[in-house]
Amino acid sequence: MTPTRSTETLRTLFTSETIADLPRIRAALGSASSMTAFRYLRQLPYLHSYNHNGRYYCLYEPARHDRFGIWSVRNIHFSVDKTLGKTVRRLVCEAPTGITHGELQELLGVRVHNTLLARLRKGEIGRELYLRQYLYLHSDADVRQQQIQQRQAMTDAKDAEQRDNAPPTDDLIIAVLLTLLRHPEAKALEVVRYLQGHSPPISMAQCEAIFARYDLDPNGKKGGDTIS
Repeated sequence: MTPTRSTETLRTLFTSETIADLPRIRAALGSASSMTAFRYLRQLPYLHSYNHNGRYYCLYEPARHDRFGIWSVRNIHFSVDKTLGKTVRRLVCEAPTGITHGELQELLGVRVHNTLLARLRKGEIGRELYLRQYLYLHSDADVRQQQIQQRQAMTDAKDAEQRDNAPPTDDLIIAVLLTLLRHPEAKALEVVRYLQGHSPPISMAQCEAIFARYDLDPNGKKGGDTIS
C-alpha cells in the first residue's frame, strides 16, 4: 500500500526519527520525486543542516536550540539562521566581545575560516588584530569599538584573576613577613592593606596562602616553615 502523501506524513516521520535525509523523506512519501518531496517539505517549518552539505532536515522547534540558536544531533548541526554563512554573521555581530576564529569554530563544531573570509570580503563583518590573533567584529565602526573595549575588559579581568590566584613569590612572602614584624597583630586583610601599592601587588588569596604556609595565627605570630 502506497503511503499517504501529506505534510502529516512528514510530521510523523520527523516525530519518530527527529532528522531525515532526502532519500528517507522521499521513501516516507511513497517513493516521491525530489521535487514532490520538497513541495511537501516547504509546507512545514523545517531546517536543513549547516554541515554535511545541508543533507539532513528537521522540523524547526525553537525550544530545541541553545542560546546561540544552535541545535545538534550527534555530529549534525542546525541553526535558526539555516545557513552557515548567516549563522556566522549573526554570531559575530551579536558577540559582546567579538569572537575569534577558534571560539567560533568550537561553538559551531565546523570549520569556519572560509566562511569568515567570505563575510569579511562582502563587508558583512569586520576584523581587527588583537593580541596577535584576529578578532571578528560587527561591520559598524561604533559597535566594533564597543566590542573591542569589552574584550579588553574581559582580558584584563582574566589576567587579574590569574595573577590573584598565582602562587606567592619569594618577594611577596618576604614582604608579608616584614610587614608582620612591623605589625605583629595584623591579620591577612590588614597585611594586604598595608601592602597596597607594593610591586608586584599581593592579593587576599596569596596573603592567606602565606599565612597558611607559615602557620601564622590571627595575631600574626609565626610558626611552621622557614623560607628556603
